[in-house]
Amino acid sequence: MFLNPWTNKSTQTYLDQIEKLKEKLSDCDAIVIGAGAGLSVAAGFEYSGKRFDTYFADFKQKYKIQDMYSGGFYPFESLEEYWAYWSRYIWINRYMDAPKDVYETLFSLVKDKDYFVLTTNVDHCFQKAGFDKKRLFYTQGDYGLFQCMTPCHDETYENKDLILEMVSKQKDMKIPTELIPKCPHCGKPMTMNLRCDNSFVEDEGWHKASQRYADFIRTRKNLKIVFLELGVGFNTPAIIKYPFMQMTMHNPNATYVCINQQNILCPKEIQSQSICMQEDIYKVIQDLK
Repeated sequence: MFLNPWTNKSTQTYLDQIEKLKEKLSDCDAIVIGAGAGLSVAAGFEYSGKRFDTYFADFKQKYKIQDMYSGGFYPFESLEEYWAYWSRYIWINRYMDAPKDVYETLFSLVKDKDYFVLTTNVDHCFQKAGFDKKRLFYTQGDYGLFQCMTPCHDETYENKDLILEMVSKQKDMKIPTELIPKCPHCGKPMTMNLRCDNSFVEDEGWHKASQRYADFIRTRKNLKIVFLELGVGFNTPAIIKYPFMQMTMHNPNATYVCINQQNILCPKEIQSQSICMQEDIYKVIQDLK
């Protein structure tokens, strides 16, 4: 894909990079935001430490689970216990507001521009912050949706009311059996609409969002575009990171921006078109105001 070695070096100071980024954001024709888990971490959605201990102390004590992510893979003995864990998980990571205003500040920076958001995050933070739903593509699903675990059909279902009921009525780390979500078509258990394997449901809304993103990229192909990558690692680089780099390489008017506390690498082919900052995203977003 890229012939020359990659680099993580920058000869510019932090303030120089901030000023350059401000200029690019002000002067561009369009902004494509690519957001990974690091953006939500910067907003305070930590999956371990104090936040985990606050909401999952009982699961930590009984099963020695150390963080929310690994707990999601724990082989609970019953669906009642499984959904006790996951209802809490979904409630605090999907329906609670993020502790820090990273998403709101980011929206204030781009709301008057021609923007689109591509994200692997499933916590709905963009829409809650005011971003236009028709300018968002959640590629990996949404904590706020259920689907059939099989799946027997390509539909998803809003889950807020049932999740709240699970949280409020669970006892001894179990939900009442009657609250276990069942598929309305086949009767099998439901699961979260998260891309874990080939059973992930790409429903009508997913396909419409995918097409809107493709149309956005196609119709702005040679314009002055800022590809603003925030908190994206190398777990799934083919979704955001590599495409952003490739589109920058093929468009001399484009700028590739990578902001993260790690994974700051840039192909030398686009180094002159890039702004790469190994910094706290919250600090950078605040300094761009």
